[in-house]
Amino acid sequence: MINRERLIASFMEIVRIDSQTKNERALADYLKSKLNELGLAVTEDKAGEAASGDAGNVIGILESRTEKTPLLFSAHMDRVAPGENIKPVIEGNIIKSGGDTILGSDDGAGLAIILEMLTTLKEKGIEHGRIEVVFTVGEEGGLLGAKSLETEKLQAKYAVILDSTGDAGVVIVQAPAQDEIRAKLHGHAAHAGLEPEKGVNAIFAAAKAISMMKLGRLAPETTANIGVIKGGRATNIVPDFVEVHGETRSLNEEKLKKATEAVTKAFTAAAAQTGARLDLTVNRLYPAFQIPEDHELLQLIKKAGETCGIEIKLQKTGGGSDANIFNGKGIAAVNLAVGNEKVHTVNEILRINEFTRVAELAVKIAEFA
Repeated sequence: MINRERLIASFMEIVRIDSQTKNERALADYLKSKLNELGLAVTEDKAGEAASGDAGNVIGILESRTEKTPLLFSAHMDRVAPGENIKPVIEGNIIKSGGDTILGSDDGAGLAIILEMLTTLKEKGIEHGRIEVVFTVGEEGGLLGAKSLETEKLQAKYAVILDSTGDAGVVIVQAPAQDEIRAKLHGHAAHAGLEPEKGVNAIFAAAKAISMMKLGRLAPETTANIGVIKGGRATNIVPDFVEVHGETRSLNEEKLKKATEAVTKAFTAAAAQTGARLDLTVNRLYPAFQIPEDHELLQLIKKAGETCGIEIKLQKTGGGSDANIFNGKGIAAVNLAVGNEKVHTVNEILRINEFTRVAELAVKIAEFA
C-alpha cells in the first residue's frame, strides 16, 4: 500500500539534514512542516530547554471520529557522530553512507516510516483511530527528550517506537534498567620523582577499585562496564584526582541492585586502602520494561503482521531506548526493528526491502487499532 519510491526519497532527504544531539533544530523544523502538510495539529515542547538543546520534542496529533484505540508512534531526531554531512548511497537493495559518516538510519528510518504511514493513511482514505506522533530529541544523549515529555497531554496508552535494529517483524518487548555510576577519587599531589611518598595516587586508587570488579557479562541478563577514566596532569606529578564513569544493566531488578552494589563497594574499599577521598553517585538512567506476550498491543501487531505476511518475532535486548521511558511513564511501548544493521558505525546499512516492509506493517497497525 505504501509508495516505495517516496519512502526511500523521504529517508534520503531526512539523513541529509544534520541533526546531532542537542542540535536538532533544522530537522525539527522539517518534520513540523511535513506533519502540518499532512493535517496534524503540531506543537513543540520545552524538552530542548531542559536538555540545553536547540529544539524540543515535535508532537503531532491526527484526530479521528472512530472508536478505535488511540496509538502513539515515535522515533528520535538525533544521531551519533560522525553524523554530519551524510551522503547516502543506494547500492542494489541497500542504502549506505559515503563511508566517512554513519548513515543515520538510527533513527532516520523510523522518522521516514512514520511520515510514509501518515501519508498512506491520508492518501488511501484508511479509517484509523487517533494517532499521536512524537519525534524526540536527545535520545542518543541519554533519552533526554522522552524523559522531559509531558505524557499527561497524550491520550494513547499504547506506543510503537520505530528504533530497533533488525528485519521487519522484530519487536523488542523486554529491555533492561541501567544504573550510571560516577566515582571521583581525590588523592594528594606530590613530585613523582622527589617525594612520591607524600602523595596519594588517585589513578592507582581507581585502578585498585577496577581490579576488584567483575566486568562484562555477569549473568545472561546482567552486565557491568567501566567506560571512562579521566585524570592526571603530568608524569612527574602524583595525580590528585581521577574521575571514573561506569554502568550496570539488567533485566532483573535484584541482580541490577547487586551488580551496582558490587561496583560501589569496590570503589569504597579501594579509597579506604589507598587513603583517597571518594565522591560517589549512582543514577538510574531508565527503568526496565517487559510487555507480556498476551498484551493487547502485541495482539494488534501480530494481526497486522499476518495481514502483511510478516512473521512477528518477540525479542529482548540489552540496550535502552525511548521505549523504556514511555513504559516508565505508564504508556505500554514496544520497539520495532526498521531494517538496519551495524548502526553507530560508518558501515551502517539500511536494507530497502525490510525497510519498506516495516512501513507496510506500520500502516496496518494504525488501521487495525
